[in-house]
Amino acid sequence: MASGGSVANATSRECLYSRYEVVRGLTLRLAAPLTAEDQCVQAMPDTSPTKWHLGHTSWFFEAAVLRALAPDYAACDERYFFLFNSYYESLGPRQPRPQRGIITRPGIEQVLAYRRHVDLAVGRFIAACSESAWQRAAPLMELGLQHEQQHQELILTDIKYTLSLNPFEAVYLPATATAPAPARAAGAELGWIGYRGGETKIGHAGDGFAFDNERPRHAVLVQGYQLANRPVSCGEYLAFMNDGAYQRAEFWLSDGWAMVRAQDWRAPLYWSLGDAGEWSIFTLSGLRPLDPDEPVCHVSFYEAAAYAAWADARLPTEFEWEAAVADLPLAGRFLDPASLHPHAARPGNGLLQAYGDVWNWTRSSYDPYPGFKPLPGALGEYNGKFMVGQLVLRGGSCVTPPGHLRASYRNFFPPAARWQFSGIRLARDL
Repeated sequence: MASGGSVANATSRECLYSRYEVVRGLTLRLAAPLTAEDQCVQAMPDTSPTKWHLGHTSWFFEAAVLRALAPDYAACDERYFFLFNSYYESLGPRQPRPQRGIITRPGIEQVLAYRRHVDLAVGRFIAACSESAWQRAAPLMELGLQHEQQHQELILTDIKYTLSLNPFEAVYLPATATAPAPARAAGAELGWIGYRGGETKIGHAGDGFAFDNERPRHAVLVQGYQLANRPVSCGEYLAFMNDGAYQRAEFWLSDGWAMVRAQDWRAPLYWSLGDAGEWSIFTLSGLRPLDPDEPVCHVSFYEAAAYAAWADARLPTEFEWEAAVADLPLAGRFLDPASLHPHAARPGNGLLQAYGDVWNWTRSSYDPYPGFKPLPGALGEYNGKFMVGQLVLRGGSCVTPPGHLRASYRNFFPPAARWQFSGIRLARDL
């Protein structure tokens, strides 16, 4: 996911440290339902063990703040600097990403001790550092918190994939009496909303935090277009499947068709067909019957583009999406441990589920904006070097932490990625 950013002014120490405690505490709560064995597993190279996420998010504060600005900082264990580095070439060698799951030691208790070590050091640093050091540290602290929120989403997407492979019907959190699955009700009808187009400003505006890939703000020309009022539903996607779309090359991009055949894709990730011909879907609360009204998710860009072609539509560009939501409130179904699955859109006016529930694949490649400049130093590696071969997603999902998004927020993944909560919103030319 994207990272790297700035804040205009150093935030008050008390306010930022209070947010630090809240964000760090949520990460621990997300890991708490998992056993030590759960937290060690890396089910595929694109995912990481929960234990590694816990260590890496601490490593980030250690590398960006403590080692850089706290001269008296003493590392918990120097070997952790190698183990929990993600991909910062300028900071030295690291554990290969596909091999993070083979590290059974340090165990989870040692990794949690490492988190406490870093937390105590950060607290001491914030309380005692000079004002000039704080001015340098505050933007790095903010970046670290935004980075940790990204990994909170990854903890959930990664463990969902891991548990889905377990033959013992493993669940992350069981559905509870206080948070049952939403009652079935009529979903919103599919409709279209027109936008006149013209020149529009894209990218982050103002002095608040934004990742460097959201800047600089710039003008783009958008032609008149329409957006579907809600994401594509499971029932609509099932009609696509029933029309033989996974066997019909005419709907697919060439690379997508090759992937369908190589991976034997027949349905979105986590869908399964029972003996009676009924579809079920694996969720973080276990297997349940497919709700035809809820948004389809865990589809790749290739599947999203194929569905759009079948539906005589297309995917929106990221600029069309951002222009459409520019004046909408930043509200939606975000991370709530009591309900970690997208809900059906209910009837309403305007653009429904603009934020939350499922990420929206766009037709835009992940490219730098005109005038883009990476952050200085090691943090410049976070975004710019990934700006090739990936597609932009917008809007967040039901496992994106609240308060993390903006209209200008750009997520990105390779076109074959399916383990994220990624869905489809259609577009058409006006």
